[in-house]
Amino acid sequence: MIKNLATSGSVPALEMMLKFAGARQRVISHNIANFDTPGFQPKDADPKDFQRLLGEAIEGRRAKTGGFSGELDWQESRQVRRGPGGSLRLEPQTDSGNILFHDRNSRDLERTMQDLVENAGVYRVASDLLRSRYRIIQSAIAERV
Repeated sequence: MIKNLATSGSVPALEMMLKFAGARQRVISHNIANFDTPGFQPKDADPKDFQRLLGEAIEGRRAKTGGFSGELDWQESRQVRRGPGGSLRLEPQTDSGNILFHDRNSRDLERTMQDLVENAGVYRVASDLLRSRYRIIQSAIAERV
C-alpha cells in the first residue's frame, strides 16, 4: 500500500523533476564558478530533452496503468542517464552558441544567470507541489481532515 501511495498521481514525475533540477543547478553553478577560467567550455543539460523524456514516461504509464499509479519507466537520452539504483544522472553537453573570447572561454553571463533563475524556479515549484502531495498523504494517514 505504501508503494502505491509513493507512486500515485504526480509524485513520481515531481520527484524526477526535482532530481533533474537539482543536478542541473550543480552544472550551472559549476559553469558560473569557472567563468574566468581560460579555456573553460560551459556545459548544460537541455530542459526540453528532459521534458520530452518525462512526457514519454508519463504517456507510457498512462497506457500501461491508466495513469493513476505506477513507476515511471523512462528511457535514457544523450544527456539524461540512469545512475546507480535507478537514479537520474546528467551528462551535460557543451553549448556552442556563445561567443568565444580571446582566452578560449565561451561564456554568456546573462544567459547563464537566466538559466540559473529559471531552473531554481522549476525546483521551487516542483518541491512545493511535492510537499503538498506528501502533506495530503500524511493527513490521510493521521486521519485528520
